Amino acid sequence: MENRTEVTWFILLGLTNNPHLQLPLFFTFLLIYTITLVGNLGMFLLILLDSRLHTPMYIFLCHLSLVDFCYSSTITPKVIAGLLTGDKIMSYNACATQMFFFATFANVEIYLLVSMAYDRYVAVCKPLHYATTMTTSLCTCLIIGSYIIGFLNASIYTVNALSLSFCEFNVIHHFFCDIPAVMIVSCSDRHVNELILIYVASFNIFFALILILKSYMFIFINILKMHSVAGYRKALSTCASHFTAVSIFYGTVIFMYLQPSSSHSMDTDKIASVFYTMATPMLNPLVYSIRNKEVKNAFTKIVLRSK
Repeated sequence: MENRTEVTWFILLGLTNNPHLQLPLFFTFLLIYTITLVGNLGMFLLILLDSRLHTPMYIFLCHLSLVDFCYSSTITPKVIAGLLTGDKIMSYNACATQMFFFATFANVEIYLLVSMAYDRYVAVCKPLHYATTMTTSLCTCLIIGSYIIGFLNASIYTVNALSLSFCEFNVIHHFFCDIPAVMIVSCSDRHVNELILIYVASFNIFFALILILKSYMFIFINILKMHSVAGYRKALSTCASHFTAVSIFYGTVIFMYLQPSSSHSMDTDKIASVFYTMATPMLNPLVYSIRNKEVKNAFTKIVLRSK
């Protein structure tokens, strides 16, 4: 414990050292973050303001939008500021805080997506029992449970990473304090810590993924049994947005965290990280709103009301 914090700050190398790319990346990430901010907070407020959207599916989506905004905000503003000012230094405490909150919101999203998959399963497979199954109390328990699990998992990840010793080498080959990237610069034996990270992350990711796939297995079996073309299309439309969001999020997370640090290519990891830290939070509100008539109608109603 005495030499755990021998370094008091880290140097983040960022995405690239090419000075000609700094400004284009700044404007690109600024645009992405602006869309993320407007899209997620807009979706959050839209659902809160329109009583017709106070249903389980949209309550989950409301929290998903809030979590997407929060976990993007733990990373993107610092990256944008670094590209503009050239400041690549982050204090030990700031790095630890960023790791913790990013891990918290990412894990909350994992379990919110599970809750949304269960909601879609009930809506498609048990439509007559939907109102009695997806009650307000059940939705509240699922949402609170997602936040609690996210907080506990983030505590495990952060304590596990920061229990390592950090000595003279303090250069992180990344654009934010991602847990695998921070663990690599440790001067102590990190084998056990890597195993803890992989096992805990594997359990959470695959446990959640199994529940989601199980829900979709029953959904697709039920869809295949439908004789109505209209019902078939409605069921597919109901699940398409969620399935798209799950595919993007889980694909990059599995690629990033379920391999030993010795197998990581940091340049490849940084590109993958852009997807789940910046692109996914930006895409989610677009995915859930473009083909959703209820969201479009609610937006139109609020716009007309404000005129």
